[in-house]
Amino acid sequence: MHNTPDNPKSPLRAPSARVTAALAAAMLAIGVAVGAAIGPAPTPSQADPSLPVLIASLARGVAARAAQAKAATVQPPPVAPEATPTRKRRKRKHASEEASSAASTGSTTETEAEKTKPSSTTPKSTPKASTLPPVTHVWLIELAGTSFAAATAQPTAAPYIDTQAIPAGTLLSDWSGLDGGAFANETALLASSPPQLLDTIVQPACPEGAAGTSCATEAGALTAADGFLKATVPTITSTADFRESGLIVVTFASIGNATATGLPAGAATATLTTQPPAGVLLISPFASVGAHSSATFNPTSPKQSLEKLLRR
Repeated sequence: MHNTPDNPKSPLRAPSARVTAALAAAMLAIGVAVGAAIGPAPTPSQADPSLPVLIASLARGVAARAAQAKAATVQPPPVAPEATPTRKRRKRKHASEEASSAASTGSTTETEAEKTKPSSTTPKSTPKASTLPPVTHVWLIELAGTSFAAATAQPTAAPYIDTQAIPAGTLLSDWSGLDGGAFANETALLASSPPQLLDTIVQPACPEGAAGTSCATEAGALTAADGFLKATVPTITSTADFRESGLIVVTFASIGNATATGLPAGAATATLTTQPPAGVLLISPFASVGAHSSATFNPTSPKQSLEKLLRR
């Protein structure tokens, strides 16, 4: 017979109290779930179906009033605005207004510029400044004789023409007497402002009979023309009209008296012709002094001739 020890070791150990409590709670939960699943459904409520909605609305109203009361109790005291930020805001507002005004002005200017901008299809034309001299008073002197070429070829017969008249103006040797007369008329018409005046001065014809023998020859005719021009030109150039707006046009013509032309007594004629070139002398404050020009007279464009020969 064997003796049993005092503390024999058992192969199984009892669970602890914590594990036992957990297992009991789990079994209880499972039981409740199974009972709810197989048990009878609850009796439908006879209350108004809108009652839950009303309860929820009342709960939200209570919560909102509670939040407002809480905010009123914790609202901080008002703080007075500082002067500097106000000035800055005013400055910023002023700057904003200026920027807006500038932008509006720029936009308006740009719009107006676009309106006034010429179309690409419209040719650009700049009005040309007028170069016409301010000539308003013209004197046309018609001398008896042949031409300025004959006068310069015989300087002893026409000393004034050769040494004083020609050096005082612009000589156009290739112009005819008719060109000179047309130029004088057109210049008066093209005057910049009224009154537009043209004075035609004709040398008296050579006397008939013995009194006219001195001017019957070419040399005598040139001498008579030279003396007449010497007396006439200084009389004109001494006037204020000539100094301010004057032009003298001198040429040669065929001058006849009444008996030679069959006209009534006391009448005279002065015939300007294109052949041979009589030459034309221009004396004016706007004409070049001592010049010999080869320019031709264009009857279809007298303005062009005037601009070339006279300066402003």
